[in-house]
Amino acid sequence: MKRFIPALLTFILILSGCGSSRKNLERGNYDAAIDKAVRQLRRDPGDEKQAVILERSYRIANEQDNERIRFLKMENKPSNWDEVYLISKRMSDRQALVRTVTPLTISGKTIDFPYVDYMPEMVAAKRKSADYYYAHGNELMKNGLKESYRQAFDEFVRAKEYVGDYEGIDNKIAEAKYLGTSRVLVSIRNRSIINFPPEFEEELLALDLPRLNTPWVEYHTQNLDPNLNYDYMVDINIRNVVVSPDQTLQRDTVVKKEVEDGFVYMLDKKGNVMKDSLGNDIKTPKYKTLQCALIESVQRKTCVIDGDIEVIQLNPNKVIKKDPLGAKSDFEHVSARALGDVQALSASQLERTKSKPVPFPSDAEMILRCSETLKQAIRTAVQSNRRFIN
Repeated sequence: MKRFIPALLTFILILSGCGSSRKNLERGNYDAAIDKAVRQLRRDPGDEKQAVILERSYRIANEQDNERIRFLKMENKPSNWDEVYLISKRMSDRQALVRTVTPLTISGKTIDFPYVDYMPEMVAAKRKSADYYYAHGNELMKNGLKESYRQAFDEFVRAKEYVGDYEGIDNKIAEAKYLGTSRVLVSIRNRSIINFPPEFEEELLALDLPRLNTPWVEYHTQNLDPNLNYDYMVDINIRNVVVSPDQTLQRDTVVKKEVEDGFVYMLDKKGNVMKDSLGNDIKTPKYKTLQCALIESVQRKTCVIDGDIEVIQLNPNKVIKKDPLGAKSDFEHVSARALGDVQALSASQLERTKSKPVPFPSDAEMILRCSETLKQAIRTAVQSNRRFIN
């Protein structure tokens, strides 16, 4: 016992000067302690403090990993082999790292660690793990559920990564991907009394839908495959389309402007021209009023489209979300004519007199003008409802 106490004190003193590697050892972060100790020993192979930390951390880490592997094997679950493989690989990587600075020298004593060949254990565990993933993936494919297909996809991919030689594994991966993907058909449904031009619907559906796709959700605007089963419908229902009649309003404005128009001499009480201190005649500016009548013609026309967007889950068929949707487009053109002195007009008023009345856009043109605003509203609505589609 007397010999043990000095040795313990020595160990504590050594640890007290080793910074972050010591802290990691004390906290049980053995691999972090090993990594930092190895880095220091590469810079200074004679650093005994780091050698003590490395030796202790390496021994404890391996003891814990071997205990865990023993437990996993005794539990005898096929799903455990993946963890056995990962732990074995970790021990192999740890050994390779430590061998870059061994043998160690502590208090004049050389310490080395026996080499362990982890490869047979890793290969066997990897194969058994892949067998489990492959078999589990096949079982999941029998459930007929999207979630199961997606999990099966992950299992088959892992099996291929680990082994890669299962017959038909690529077909199974593709099948699980296909069956696990949710497909959404986005369509325009015109429920109004107005017949849209074909290009109107085409413009509305130019939504850059691939940007909305996720690994497991695809958006479509055309049903190109009649055998394809959709999981969701996003119906854009156009309920009302109102185009106002052509409107022309007249605004009459009288514009007045005071402008300088020469000068007059300032006279004193006797009628004589007054002088300033320098003897010059005192003059005052004279003003006149310019006047012009501005007759403006304001042409206006408006289109309002409203409806809603429905997110419908198929099989079973139910509406899971419904939001209002709408857009508006305005046409306005101002022209003017002037009667009187145009010098009374401001620059903007004068510019209006250069504009003449134009033909009103047709109802169809007004509807098309509304498409860009409506398309943005549709894109926003589809994006905000993505959380209901999985």
